[in-house]
Amino acid sequence: MPKNTICLWYDKDAEAAARFYSEIFPDSVVGAVHRAPSDYPAGKEGEVLTVEFTVAGLPCIGLNGGPEFKHNEAFSFQIATDDQEETDRYWNAIVGNGGQESVCGWCKDKWGISWQIIPRVLTDAMAAGGDEAKRAFDAMMTMVKIDVAAIEAARRG
Repeated sequence: MPKNTICLWYDKDAEAAARFYSEIFPDSVVGAVHRAPSDYPAGKEGEVLTVEFTVAGLPCIGLNGGPEFKHNEAFSFQIATDDQEETDRYWNAIVGNGGQESVCGWCKDKWGISWQIIPRVLTDAMAAGGDEAKRAFDAMMTMVKIDVAAIEAARRG
């Protein structure tokens, strides 16, 4: 186990979420699935308690802790994409599987985890600074899913 791991609290679907992420994102895998050795407040002996998994190279643990705590936008995964096709693929997988759209490249999966699907052209424009960054930023502020061609056009002015 890595020294630092993100622990994500789920009601009861940690394993399903981990398997979903591993099917979508490269460098993602489901590792050990640990079952409860006895009954606990959110479950019974033998049910899945934790799942070790990796999302795009980032080690995580999913904890089936019950409905007490909910996810919010204060935590999100940010996934850098290389083109519109990759942006669309990730966005459509998350939103199309019971998730929901937000704004400026943000969406949520059906478990309430927030994702930022951000094309590198946008982060490159922001890093460039000046008028280029302002134009790209202003364009992004009008979007739900990021439109790579529109960001490229805004960069050019």
